[in-house]
Amino acid sequence: MTIPLQITFRDMPSSEAVEQRIREKAAKFERFSDRMLGCHVVVEMPQRHKHQGKLHSVRIDLTVPGKELAVNRVEHEDVYVAIRDAFNAAQRQLESFVERQRGDVKTHGSSRVGS
Repeated sequence: MTIPLQITFRDMPSSEAVEQRIREKAAKFERFSDRMLGCHVVVEMPQRHKHQGKLHSVRIDLTVPGKELAVNRVEHEDVYVAIRDAFNAAQRQLESFVERQRGDVKTHGSSRVGS
Protein backbone atom coordinates (compact mmCIF):
# COMPACT_ATOMS: atom_id res chain seq x y z
CA MET A 1 0.00 0.00 0.00
CA THR A 2 1.26 3.46 -0.83
CA ILE A 3 0.37 6.41 1.36
CA PRO A 4 -1.29 9.30 -0.48
CA LEU A 5 1.44 11.95 -0.29
CA GLN A 6 1.09 15.64 -1.03
CA ILE A 7 4.16 17.90 -1.11
CA THR A 8 3.82 21.70 -1.15
CA PHE A 9 6.59 24.27 -1.56
CA ARG A 10 5.95 27.82 -0.35
CA ASP A 11 8.11 30.89 -0.88
CA MET A 12 10.81 28.78 -2.53
CA PRO A 13 11.26 26.92 -5.81
CA SER A 14 10.36 23.25 -5.89
CA SER A 15 13.22 20.79 -5.98
CA GLU A 16 13.18 17.26 -7.38
CA ALA A 17 15.94 16.22 -4.93
CA VAL A 18 13.98 17.54 -1.93
CA GLU A 19 10.79 15.85 -3.18
CA GLN A 20 12.67 12.55 -3.56
CA ARG A 21 14.01 12.77 0.01
CA ILE A 22 10.49 13.46 1.31
CA ARG A 23 9.09 10.48 -0.63
CA GLU A 24 11.80 8.21 0.83
CA LYS A 25 11.08 9.38 4.37
CA ALA A 26 7.29 9.08 3.95
CA ALA A 27 7.60 5.54 2.56
CA LYS A 28 9.16 4.45 5.86
CA PHE A 29 5.92 5.32 7.69
CA GLU A 30 4.32 2.23 6.18
CA ARG A 31 6.46 0.09 8.50
CA PHE A 32 4.68 1.56 11.49
CA SER A 33 1.09 1.68 10.33
CA ASP A 34 -0.74 0.29 7.32
CA ARG A 35 -3.81 2.33 8.26
CA MET A 36 -2.47 5.76 7.32
CA LEU A 37 -4.88 7.72 5.19
CA GLY A 38 -2.59 10.52 4.03
CA CYS A 39 0.52 12.61 4.48
CA HIS A 40 0.89 16.30 3.60
CA VAL A 41 4.32 17.90 3.78
CA VAL A 42 4.83 21.66 3.47
CA VAL A 43 8.35 22.98 2.90
CA GLU A 44 8.76 26.73 3.02
CA MET A 45 11.31 29.44 3.44
CA PRO A 46 9.44 32.20 5.26
CA GLN A 47 10.57 35.75 4.59
CA ARG A 48 13.02 36.83 7.28
CA HIS A 49 15.23 39.80 7.86
CA LYS A 50 18.62 39.39 6.24
CA HIS A 51 20.51 39.27 9.54
CA GLN A 52 18.52 36.24 10.72
CA GLY A 53 19.59 33.93 7.91
CA LYS A 54 17.45 31.76 5.68
CA LEU A 55 15.67 29.03 7.59
CA HIS A 56 13.70 26.27 5.93
CA SER A 57 10.49 25.34 7.69
CA VAL A 58 8.89 21.89 7.41
CA ARG A 59 5.38 20.95 8.53
CA ILE A 60 3.96 17.42 8.34
CA ASP A 61 0.30 16.47 8.71
CA LEU A 62 -0.42 12.73 8.99
CA THR A 63 -3.98 11.51 8.73
CA VAL A 64 -4.77 8.26 10.54
CA PRO A 65 -8.18 6.78 11.34
CA GLY A 66 -9.88 9.04 13.85
CA LYS A 67 -7.00 11.48 14.30
CA GLU A 68 -4.63 13.88 12.61
CA LEU A 69 -1.04 14.04 13.77
CA ALA A 70 0.91 17.23 13.10
CA VAL A 71 4.53 18.29 13.31
CA ASN A 72 4.66 22.07 13.23
CA ARG A 73 7.46 24.23 11.99
CA VAL A 74 10.69 22.34 12.32
CA GLU A 75 13.25 24.91 11.14
CA HIS A 76 16.86 24.70 10.06
CA GLU A 77 19.19 26.43 7.62
CA ASP A 78 19.71 23.14 5.76
CA VAL A 79 16.46 21.92 4.21
CA TYR A 80 17.56 18.27 4.48
CA VAL A 81 18.21 18.61 8.21
CA ALA A 82 14.80 20.24 8.66
CA ILE A 83 13.17 17.37 6.73
CA ARG A 84 15.04 14.76 8.79
CA ASP A 85 14.09 16.36 12.11
CA ALA A 86 10.45 16.80 11.09
CA PHE A 87 10.12 13.19 9.94
CA ASN A 88 11.80 11.93 13.11
CA ALA A 89 9.28 13.88 15.20
CA ALA A 90 6.40 12.59 13.04
CA GLN A 91 7.68 9.03 13.39
CA ARG A 92 7.70 9.33 17.20
CA GLN A 93 4.10 10.62 17.14
CA LEU A 94 3.01 7.82 14.79
CA GLU A 95 4.71 5.14 16.91
CA SER A 96 3.00 6.50 20.02
CA PHE A 97 -0.37 6.56 18.26
CA VAL A 98 0.03 2.97 17.03
CA GLU A 99 1.03 1.78 20.52
CA ARG A 100 -2.08 3.40 22.03
CA GLN A 101 -4.26 1.83 19.34
CA ARG A 102 -2.82 -1.60 20.06
CA GLY A 103 -3.18 -1.11 23.80
CA ASP A 104 0.57 -1.41 24.35
CA VAL A 105 0.66 1.69 26.55
CA LYS A 106 0.15 0.99 30.21
CA THR A 107 -2.65 2.80 31.91
CA HIS A 108 -2.32 3.35 35.61
CA GLY A 109 -5.36 2.32 37.61
CA SER A 110 -6.49 4.36 40.54
CA SER A 111 -4.48 3.60 43.60
CA ARG A 112 -5.84 3.71 47.10
CA VAL A 113 -4.01 5.95 49.46
CA GLY A 114 -4.31 5.05 53.14
CA SER A 115 -6.83 2.69 54.66
